[in-house]
Amino acid sequence: METETATRWLSDAEQCAWRTYLDVNRLLTHRLEKDLQPFGLTNNDYEILVNLSESEDHRMRMSDLATATLQSKSRLSHQITRMEAAGLVVRANCESDRRGLYAVLTDQGMETMRKVAPHHVASVREHFIDMLSEEGLAGLRESLGPVAAHLRDVRGKA
Repeated sequence: METETATRWLSDAEQCAWRTYLDVNRLLTHRLEKDLQPFGLTNNDYEILVNLSESEDHRMRMSDLATATLQSKSRLSHQITRMEAAGLVVRANCESDRRGLYAVLTDQGMETMRKVAPHHVASVREHFIDMLSEEGLAGLRESLGPVAAHLRDVRGKA
């Protein structure tokens, strides 16, 4: 016998909140991407550069970088190939695991980070942070924190 579960449709307030979030996410992502274009970078490029610049020895195993950036290993490999061609990163063998590879930030990649980061932060500030009050930012952290924690937990189980 089949058991049917009733769909919990969104209320008007829930629908409005959800659509506002989607709208902000799309618009902000588009704006930040556009602001990186003069530097020849995409949001994905920048995220990889940030991860590598903040990692010990400015290197990460490719599998860990894929996990950190929510990319498939194949997609990340293509991304790293493009970034290698631009001189931003190189691949290096992993001494402890011959099958493993590292993505390593080059001097040019680090210099690119130093040059681009102030512009990116200014863009984030102009189009997001400065649009919200301190109370609004605190409320956003409080509201979205449990969602982020839940999604990290679900991702870990998949």
